[in-house]
Amino acid sequence: MKVGFIGLGRMGQGMAARIIDAGHDLRVFDPFPGQTTALVETGAIVAESAAAVCNDRQVVISMLPTDKALAATLHGESGLLSQMPKSCIHMAMGTHGIAAINAAHLAHNEAHQVFVACPVLGRPDLAAQGLLKLVPGGPDDAVNAVRPLLEILGQRTFEVGNNPQAAAAVKVANNFALGCAIETMGEALALVEKLGVDPSLFLDVMTQGLFSAPAYEVYGKMIVDEAWASIGATATIGLKDADLALEAANAADMPLPSAHIWRDHLAKSIERGEGALDWAVMAREQARASGLDK
Repeated sequence: MKVGFIGLGRMGQGMAARIIDAGHDLRVFDPFPGQTTALVETGAIVAESAAAVCNDRQVVISMLPTDKALAATLHGESGLLSQMPKSCIHMAMGTHGIAAINAAHLAHNEAHQVFVACPVLGRPDLAAQGLLKLVPGGPDDAVNAVRPLLEILGQRTFEVGNNPQAAAAVKVANNFALGCAIETMGEALALVEKLGVDPSLFLDVMTQGLFSAPAYEVYGKMIVDEAWASIGATATIGLKDADLALEAANAADMPLPSAHIWRDHLAKSIERGEGALDWAVMAREQARASGLDK
């Protein structure tokens, strides 16, 4: 399959490498040239622009960090909307808000192009191993056409139907639930520590009982060990996710009270200069508020 890939951050690097390893013809673009070096060494072809990526491609994957970056990739003289062949599928796999995905869907429809939203669930290390969870939303025939790529990139696919908005909603809600789980763990671990209990013992109680799940095991250990430099997603990215959750709640006309506490701790971490650390560093804010020396 002839594949284009736009946006080669830490998650995108692992995904693109798997596509090459599976024998697909891959053309890549990233505004930071150094991001493409390792992929070129394994067979990728570098394009000079986002528009040039889609030349003769069957699928173009975008793995972009923000809604603004997605809009910039779509619009303008060198954007996908003006350059992408109608036979090509644009599959947006980054984390984007409801409004951004709906705008991309509408713009592609007006250009008579095919659009699939397929956000990923997982950390960069899982991307490199093909162990992501994938959430495609788009036309059935388009999802079927990209299935060979989905099988390379993820261990399980959750198809949400024809509407790309549903895929974005699942991703935003999943990140909201995970962020609140990390926030809750930070509070619980601070509580037991203040009352004289070894936090690592309490982590065992949680993860060997009702909370035996990767989210609690991975992030709970990170909080206990204060391993903030073991980065999956940064606090800055976490703040973006919190804002996307609040934006989605506003669109759904409903409250999302837990999101405000989660967001406040992320924002305080970033104010302290910790934005480049893993977003689990938000737990340090709860520890500090509890009077612990962190």
